[in-house]
Amino acid sequence: MSQHNEEVPDMETPPLAKGWMRWLWGVVACFFMLVGIIGAILPGLPSAVFIVVGAWAASKSSERLHQWIEEHHLFGHLLRTWRSGYISRRTKLLATLTMALSMALAVHHISNLYLLFFAVGGIGCGLIWIWSRPEPTG
Repeated sequence: MSQHNEEVPDMETPPLAKGWMRWLWGVVACFFMLVGIIGAILPGLPSAVFIVVGAWAASKSSERLHQWIEEHHLFGHLLRTWRSGYISRRTKLLATLTMALSMALAVHHISNLYLLFFAVGGIGCGLIWIWSRPEPTG
């Protein structure tokens, strides 16, 4: 497995919100981080997008919370990889596997053809986007 060796630029941190909006962004950050953690466990629910949104919301709420997420041993790597624009082959294969499982569950459990078409179409669009991203080079 090759790794991308170039330095990933730091995310430009937006200014902190003021007053009650800081608390609101903090709640949003915690909510999305929680959904992201749940998404890492449940098939069909993505995790990376929720972690990225949670980190962004945290950056508007609390410097300390944002720094904790950025330096976390699991989340930090995900965020740095996201900012680099690269998706590793292993991650692409894992995403494809979980999306295939989700698609199989959808086909088995969804009887409404319009809803099934929407679900399968969304999964297909996600797969096309994932596989169109560049892979890190050694």
